[in-house]
Amino acid sequence: MTSNPLSPLAKNDAAKGPSSPSRHWRTALIQSQPQVPENFRSLVPAVHRGSTVTFNTVAEAVDDWHVETSGYTYGVYGTPNTLEFAKRISEIEGARHTFLVPGGQAAIALIYFSFCKAGSHVLAPKNIYGPSGELADDLLAGLNIEVEYYDPMIGSGISSLIRPNTSLIWCETPGSVTFEIPDIPAIVFAARERGVLVALDNTYAAGVLFDAFGHGVDISMQALTKYVGGASDLLMGTVSVKSEQSYERVGSVHRLLGLAISPEDCALAHRGLQTLGVRLAHFERSAITVAKWLKARQEISLVLHPAFEDCPGHEIWKRDFTGSTGVFSIVFAEDWDAERVAKFVEALQTFKIGMSWGGVHSLVMVYSTMTRHGHGHRLIRLNVGLEEAEDLVHDLEQALKCAATVTA
Repeated sequence: MTSNPLSPLAKNDAAKGPSSPSRHWRTALIQSQPQVPENFRSLVPAVHRGSTVTFNTVAEAVDDWHVETSGYTYGVYGTPNTLEFAKRISEIEGARHTFLVPGGQAAIALIYFSFCKAGSHVLAPKNIYGPSGELADDLLAGLNIEVEYYDPMIGSGISSLIRPNTSLIWCETPGSVTFEIPDIPAIVFAARERGVLVALDNTYAAGVLFDAFGHGVDISMQALTKYVGGASDLLMGTVSVKSEQSYERVGSVHRLLGLAISPEDCALAHRGLQTLGVRLAHFERSAITVAKWLKARQEISLVLHPAFEDCPGHEIWKRDFTGSTGVFSIVFAEDWDAERVAKFVEALQTFKIGMSWGGVHSLVMVYSTMTRHGHGHRLIRLNVGLEEAEDLVHDLEQALKCAATVTA
């Protein structure tokens, strides 16, 4: 079928286009290079969308993830957005380099796959982040990588658990849900004597309240989904390394796994980073106010907050941390059954039932199926957001009154 020779489209085809005698207008739509004024200076980094990178010469067209030395080669290896934001995290944490990944769990997996192989032995704390433990017990076990769990308060005693094939020691400070503060320097010293690397989940401290590399850690990861993102609308993680050898190992695996990050997510994370300081300060003040109020209530038998003297590792927290954040747990009195705990949680109005933490909204989560903490259904975790502390206390108070109507 031929086109109508009298149609406007056919006429433009024959004339090569209305604006350029040298090339077709369809080509101009794609290859146009308009000239605009240079040196636009903004407080906000530009968003660079793109996967394909073009080269001036054949020699430059290499498939190499070392963007710092090779230049841009492909979007998955780095764009101006990902590289700038990664350098900002590296600067804050004092790292050699930071790799961006699509979430905290991806960061954990990247570390495992970078430093472990079939036959490796790994030490991880018993209070480890739940999905990290599931990764170890399911996927890694099937790959013949053994993960052994240790008491998070073991300190230098961890040396007795290190084997000839131990390739990695995981730490969390504080521990997920139960908030124990381990002696990281003691664990690092024992690991270094045996040539074992130490990786730390530094999400609670947002990379700023605990100096991971200053305390000897080799690899630091964060779930930026939490405090750096700050608005519960972002999924991102980081893996930061100190040594050149770790940079090479993580970088090569990062490339093979194709762990790309969108420029829009980088822009959101950058925005969150700028307000992190003021948000953390507010979270700390409000959380301590709320936690003190709960500690005085007869319905609560235990408040698990690192800033409180009866929290395991409190003295270590005072020594190693520069502050606390907005997340902590409480344990109800022994006469509280599962039904009453559920009634309390469901009666909350300002605190929303939701996974994760670190955002502007206050959240609550139950851990009735988790057995490792020893408190059964009586433990819940609270995330204090940016609401006023007096409103949060009022919400907790009315929920306690509502739960009191449940008969044993």
